[in-house]
Amino acid sequence: MKGKTVRLREAHKNSGGASCSVIWDNDEGKFLVTAASSDTAVAVHDLASTAQRTLCHHRDGVTCLAINPNSSSLASGSIDHSVKLYGFPSGDFQSNVTRFTLPIRCLAFNRSGSLLAAAGDDDGIKLIATVDSSISRVLKGHRGTVTGLDFDPKNEFLASVDSVGTVIYWELSTGEAVHTLKSIAPDRESDGSILNVVSWRPDGEVLAIPGLKNDVVMHDRDTSEKVFSLKGDHEDSVCFFSWSMNGKYMATAGADRQVLIWDVDLKQDIERQKFEERISSLAWKPKGNALAVIDCKGKFGIWETPVPSFMKSPSEDVPVLKTTNQASLFFDEDDENDNSSESVHDAETTRHKRLRRSSKVVDDHEEEYDDGEEDDLLHAIESREKRRSKRRTEARESSRALKPKDVILQAAFQPCSTPEQSGKRRFLCYNMLGTVTTMENEGYAHIEVDFHDTGRGSRVPAMTDFFGFTMASLNESGSVFANPCRGEKSTSTLLYRPFSSWANNSEWSMRFEAEEVKVVALGAGWVAAVTDLNFLRIFSEGGLQRHIISLNGPVVTAVGFKDELAVVTHASEPLPSGDQMVEVRVFNMASGTQPIRCPVPLSPGSTLSWFGFSEEGQLSSCDSHGVLRVFTNQFSGSWLPLFRAKDSEEEIYWVVGLNATKLFCVVCKPPEPYPVVSPKPVLTVLDLSFPVVLSDLGASNLENEFIMCSYQLSLIQTQIELAVAAGQDTAELDDEAFNVEAAFDRCILRLIASCCNGDKLVRATELAKSLLLKKSIAGAIKLVTALKLPNLAERFNGILEERMLVGGSVSSTEAVKDLSMTKTIPPAKVDALSSAKVPSMAGKAALLQSIKKMKDSDGDGASDGIKKGIRV
Repeated sequence: MKGKTVRLREAHKNSGGASCSVIWDNDEGKFLVTAASSDTAVAVHDLASTAQRTLCHHRDGVTCLAINPNSSSLASGSIDHSVKLYGFPSGDFQSNVTRFTLPIRCLAFNRSGSLLAAAGDDDGIKLIATVDSSISRVLKGHRGTVTGLDFDPKNEFLASVDSVGTVIYWELSTGEAVHTLKSIAPDRESDGSILNVVSWRPDGEVLAIPGLKNDVVMHDRDTSEKVFSLKGDHEDSVCFFSWSMNGKYMATAGADRQVLIWDVDLKQDIERQKFEERISSLAWKPKGNALAVIDCKGKFGIWETPVPSFMKSPSEDVPVLKTTNQASLFFDEDDENDNSSESVHDAETTRHKRLRRSSKVVDDHEEEYDDGEEDDLLHAIESREKRRSKRRTEARESSRALKPKDVILQAAFQPCSTPEQSGKRRFLCYNMLGTVTTMENEGYAHIEVDFHDTGRGSRVPAMTDFFGFTMASLNESGSVFANPCRGEKSTSTLLYRPFSSWANNSEWSMRFEAEEVKVVALGAGWVAAVTDLNFLRIFSEGGLQRHIISLNGPVVTAVGFKDELAVVTHASEPLPSGDQMVEVRVFNMASGTQPIRCPVPLSPGSTLSWFGFSEEGQLSSCDSHGVLRVFTNQFSGSWLPLFRAKDSEEEIYWVVGLNATKLFCVVCKPPEPYPVVSPKPVLTVLDLSFPVVLSDLGASNLENEFIMCSYQLSLIQTQIELAVAAGQDTAELDDEAFNVEAAFDRCILRLIASCCNGDKLVRATELAKSLLLKKSIAGAIKLVTALKLPNLAERFNGILEERMLVGGSVSSTEAVKDLSMTKTIPPAKVDALSSAKVPSMAGKAALLQSIKKMKDSDGDGASDGIKKGIRV
């Protein structure tokens, strides 16, 4: 059937194909709103008076529109990276809701209007609380441009689709991707004017997705499985579709310039229209029998009576749903229900108990359906929601059953080792240098040492083990092994094997008659073993017993790095909650000192799973919840969380080592939480990053980079000071410091741009004060001047003037002049130091060393004076 031809009229000028949008108001359908990616204006059409109001607040083309459920607000997204909010239907500008760094492609309000979802070319979907325009959550998981969004009518899920055809179901209560369907929609990367879309049926039971066979495919709400499809006479892919208000009909627009009207129950098209240009968007009138369309040239019109008059009206029998108020999980929307987690659980339990209707599966070509029948075609499987509820219930019961008397101390473990496996080779040690593996046979074991760098020298001969070694440590000089006591007559043995020596028979061993070795460690010229009597025994590389130290508690683990040995012990009994109380002591073997003694932080309910040193010598730990921490001297000794593993049941990160910016680990697949020897594990490199919270600017990645650069600068500064104190050349470290400073300033400039776009001018000023290089401050002034922020430019100029007055970030002259007040250094030497040029971190450290040499025994004020003039 072919209805009356729809006449279109121009709403937006467009010489080529563009992405155009059309939506109705959600009340009576008295207004239409149109936009085009080729036009900066949004047009509000009053259909009663044929008047048109134009909203001109964007600086580039408008790509998407959304009206909140009560039709009081209109949102628009643009290529200019902004989302703007207007009063509706007045069109009065209200606010800039948010900004992205790349063009925006889609918007969607949830059913209550409390959340606005926005996405586009940027990495992430922003969920924005409309009450205060704050960003409640950023959802990340798509690899391509996100082109379509739709909230589930029951307010439990958000569906999204990208330009490469991936669809994701997001759970609003947790922000997790519960279903990811890859490559099920057409790939639109090559044509930016055609965007993939998704749409929930008004009853929320199925999600419509454009198919790969010029069809529309319906997927189940809970399982995401394919239920049925609408496939007819479209000769090209479907590029847009829209459900009628009652969900009985669907309108589809194809790249073949056809619009088809479908009876979804019958899975059959009942009307169609052929247009001169491809229809870019269409929308059903909320009340009545009409369909608004707009083509890719910016021409729009209204198709009257798309559903034949003898059939049920598209606005009749609209489903009425009770929605779950997921928005309350982001911000307070109903204070009386915000006092306990039990209310959330009750709401979830009610949701989990909903009854699912099942229908008989019928062949599309053999049976016809009456208008009152509903073909759900649902599979009889247990829903994901019920499984999750069951797991939560089991976890609660398990926690109730755990009494304080059941809490036990974490057993000692050797870092980077794997448990025994009958008949299989396992790792006794796996670090950044190499591996030590063993395989048990009848009465003995076969041990092999391998290095990751096969070109470092000759291969280490394999060893036949008759002791049953279960612990090992490896460094550049040799390897150490130990075994536990196995029965009353068995003794614990410690064996050290150097890789090279000028003397024969350099291998040595020790027997422990009345105690058992729990952990071993190696360093520069020393070997350590910790026993069950809480003794720390230190041996020389040649086997001389050097030190025996009593520890305060049972050992958890130990690790060595050059001159330093770190030993982790229990500080007290675990808390009733099961949280372990452990501490670390670091012993310097060369100086005979203990530079560090502090608690080791662990995530609630976790245990220590790895402990070691970074390549730069930073003390590091990782707990069983995947949180990696590094010890720093900042704030008189603090642990910084530099990595947090994804909350995933599909991957476990088995830590091997780290450096200043990267984590080296083996990604394991459950149920095994550790790697196997064969096939050889693949070492995965991951970026370290602080667990920053979601920024109101949407610039969390930049803020993380800002903190990381600051952390790296502090590390380099420490290395330079140590090198200067040792009289070593610092040229290479100085170059590294300059590169990090430049990267730090570039990051700050990007953050300043985000602050300006988000109208956070105080924060921008704080960032400008953190810039290290004068030319960076000049660049910041140019940036805010280009953004037409004269007040901010004036403040930045003031910061630059202050830097010029004190000679930049380092004022060696002022620092040395402060020394003259102490009368500790002769005036002639003060003048000499004043004329000295201090261009770098190495120079700063060198200047400090010079002052220390010149001051006499009562010249502490001189050191204080010079430090005042140096910004670290």
